[in-house]
Amino acid sequence: MNTPGNETGPGPGQPRDGASPFGAQAPSAPRRAPGGWLARRTLRGRLIAGLLALLLVACAAVGLVSYLALHGALYNQIDQQLTSASQRYAHCEEGGPGQDADNGGTGQPGPHPPPCNPGEILGLSPGTFTAMVKDGQVTDSAVTLGHCHLTNPDSAVLTALPLDGQPANRTISSLGPYRLAATPAANGATLITGLPLTSVDNTLRDVAITEIIVFAAALVLTGVLGTGFVRLSLRPLRRVAATATRVTELPLASGEVTLPERVPDADPRTEVGQVGSAFNRMLGHVEAALARRAASESRLRRFAADASHELRTPLAAIRGYAELARRHPGPVPGDIAHALARVESESARMSVLVDELLLLAQLDAGRPLAKEPVDLTRLAIDTTSDARAASPGHRWTLELPDEPVLVEGDGHRLHQVLANLMSNAAKHTPEGTTVTLAVVTAENPPTVRVSVTDTGPGIPGDLQPALFERFVRGDSARSNGGASTGLGLAIVQAVTTAHGGTVSVTSRPGHTSFVITLPRLASVAAGP
Repeated sequence: MNTPGNETGPGPGQPRDGASPFGAQAPSAPRRAPGGWLARRTLRGRLIAGLLALLLVACAAVGLVSYLALHGALYNQIDQQLTSASQRYAHCEEGGPGQDADNGGTGQPGPHPPPCNPGEILGLSPGTFTAMVKDGQVTDSAVTLGHCHLTNPDSAVLTALPLDGQPANRTISSLGPYRLAATPAANGATLITGLPLTSVDNTLRDVAITEIIVFAAALVLTGVLGTGFVRLSLRPLRRVAATATRVTELPLASGEVTLPERVPDADPRTEVGQVGSAFNRMLGHVEAALARRAASESRLRRFAADASHELRTPLAAIRGYAELARRHPGPVPGDIAHALARVESESARMSVLVDELLLLAQLDAGRPLAKEPVDLTRLAIDTTSDARAASPGHRWTLELPDEPVLVEGDGHRLHQVLANLMSNAAKHTPEGTTVTLAVVTAENPPTVRVSVTDTGPGIPGDLQPALFERFVRGDSARSNGGASTGLGLAIVQAVTTAHGGTVSVTSRPGHTSFVITLPRLASVAAGP
């Protein structure tokens, strides 16, 4: 229990972690991996994106290096010009070299040289700026072949220049950007020389714009051509995918053992060819395995059919001899009579088992069934009547449409399907259980659903997935002691599948429903 002095949670009015200020739990944003977007793209998209990304990096590197190289070269050139101009300006202000020659070479200083006019200094390019700063004031300024008018901010910029002679970029309001250098003069003044940067800046801007346009065009062209090239390169891989798709569409479950599809591009010298070659080898192994399985199943079906067929005669003979022995007019000991009764009962049960095995073997072999219009409502009435007579302790109900429901198939086998389901409901549920047989039609596509539903204890969940396999029996929870061969539901599924339908089961305590769905005939008159 927390006391007020020990509370460490958020204060009043502050939301807790993960909660919105209005009290509702704020949904946390899903965290995505950095490469999540790229991982969701196709291989073609990733290759094109990678190609464009690499080209973009290369173009950026080339553009940056070339721009910096040109920038350095232009500024190095203008710095050399600025140094030369500074020297000429300094010589002009100091009277220039060789002024003592007027005194006959005596080495004595001559008369004071005339004042220096910066605008007339030979060798200065047009637009060269010169100025003199003395006692913190700009005393003289000029522009070669131009006009100069300095403002107070311009004067402050000029007087603040360092005296180390290193060039610096400054902007003069009436002239624009300049490259300026300040050097001390012999009379204590500071001489400032500058060259305009307009042409340099324009050149660099033009180069940058040209590089952007050229590199953008190169990216677009590479994207278009690269897309076509990647599509062409991945065409063998698409053939592998198309071959795999066609293989998945083959009816392998119906006994298909040949796989004619093969990848045409199987050149082991390429990566895609290696994939195609490996896929072809895998298809060969699968085809061989399917052939072996089909041969084994064929032998088993043939054995089951032959054995079932051959067993019918001796079983009939055993039953006949047992019945004949029980009809002997003379006295028969009780134990002998009991043994004969058991022989007769078990031979009858074995005859049913053999008949069911023979039917399953015939269906597995693909033997076609009869195809004629069958009235399911009539079959439902007949099977319910038979079930009510065989198990009067159950409650049997029917739910039928007003009109007959017709399907195309074998009436005898469909009657066997409904009889098996009704018999299972009677055998595996206690007396008093309600069993409902319902026939419901559906449109688009026209189908009919036949359901057998009971209110018994249900089928265990672990048994339901294998319920339609052969020799699978329900546990004692749904059994009232009746004998079962374990083939009834297998026959239900086999016959339903042979008629182009499906069968399913849903079960829980108090509700178990077997549902058969069959194609329905739209308008065919029922036979007599």
